[in-house]
Amino acid sequence: MDIKKIETLDMALMQASKKIKVLQALQWPLGAEEKFLEGWRKGNPQLPEANLERRDYSDSIAALEEISARCDHDDVVEKFLSETAQSYAYSGRMLQAVGTPDFTTYSTKIYGRPDTLYKLQGMSAVDGAKFFLEVTDSLLGNVHLPPTPADISAQDFAGWLKAEVDEFFCHDTVEVVIDKSLSSKALAGATRIRVRGSALFSQLDKDQLLFHEAYVHTATMLNGRKQSNLKSLSLGAPRTTRTQEGLAVMAELITNAMDINRLRRVALRVLAVKQALDGADFIEVFKFFLDAGQSEEESVRSAQRIFRGGHVKGGIVFTKDAVYLQGLIEVHTFMRVAIRDNRPDLIRNLFAGRLTLADALRLAPHFESGWLKPPTYLPGWASDLRRLAAVMAYSAFVSFIKLEKVYLERAIEFEEELNAV
Repeated sequence: MDIKKIETLDMALMQASKKIKVLQALQWPLGAEEKFLEGWRKGNPQLPEANLERRDYSDSIAALEEISARCDHDDVVEKFLSETAQSYAYSGRMLQAVGTPDFTTYSTKIYGRPDTLYKLQGMSAVDGAKFFLEVTDSLLGNVHLPPTPADISAQDFAGWLKAEVDEFFCHDTVEVVIDKSLSSKALAGATRIRVRGSALFSQLDKDQLLFHEAYVHTATMLNGRKQSNLKSLSLGAPRTTRTQEGLAVMAELITNAMDINRLRRVALRVLAVKQALDGADFIEVFKFFLDAGQSEEESVRSAQRIFRGGHVKGGIVFTKDAVYLQGLIEVHTFMRVAIRDNRPDLIRNLFAGRLTLADALRLAPHFESGWLKPPTYLPGWASDLRRLAAVMAYSAFVSFIKLEKVYLERAIEFEEELNAV
């Protein structure tokens, strides 16, 4: 390993990636959502106007591709640097192509497509989304599932969240700010978590956003900043988005912070991305979310997320929203296999910075040697690997139970069979 070369490339990557901020560049104009809903409610919906400025990232792209070309892929650290630089270069090219087919071409290079088959499983994220929706469809409106009231203001939520992050991030300062233009309820960075000013939050939202945004996204970025030998582990590199979101959704599930509506939102986004790729326009995607039970406000925000940077007539879309379910499937499987193969250390490595699953595996020798540091901030569910191992081991076992052969009355039959013995 050429330490001096890695240090030079690492610093160059930190500098060259600074100007490429994907979500910031794809924000819709203020008032676009309200204007669309005004027309919708009058019975005259019009495709929204969301023409985004195409910025020139040529200098950044050239610098990033030059960094990538200098890396030796036989060295795992240089391979990490090369692939990270290339993902930023793809993002720059994507942002230069907003509103054109090339936008989606680069989006799928970075985030993938929801209909891509997992080679060894013969299924796609679309298949997974359909399964979750089929299972939960019959539960919607069930009197045994009381609704979750959302009556906590953004101001009150932000105050509560600030107290929680101050306690957890005891060596760093993390701000919590209210942002009226945010499309999601919360968005985390290394030193700042933004909260949507117009949103109302439920008690369940509090846990979900704490474990997802703060204890995963902010934690991994801060942990990456503490890597003295590889500073670029602190970058929110586009190539790490799938693993990051998968890890964050996994955190919601394992801490019981996810409810049926949240699970359905994740699944619906996958199908909506697929529909938009196949040509559905903004109004059709909006109606899809609305028909699935979302409010008008949430439906327009959900549709907006998919068309940001694309074209509201369909076919040109931002595919990022499909990675939440894809990432969950991949992270959950990775953790199960890591436990099966007696490699729980790989799970801890995922929190040491912004990494992909492959990075955690390839860089494992450098964590073992101490060249890379273990995470400073680790959420409770991931810090006790013995407990996590028990959950993953049980999860692996129950996957063998064939539910299609089981029905509720079987519980009575089984008991009678035991008593007859």
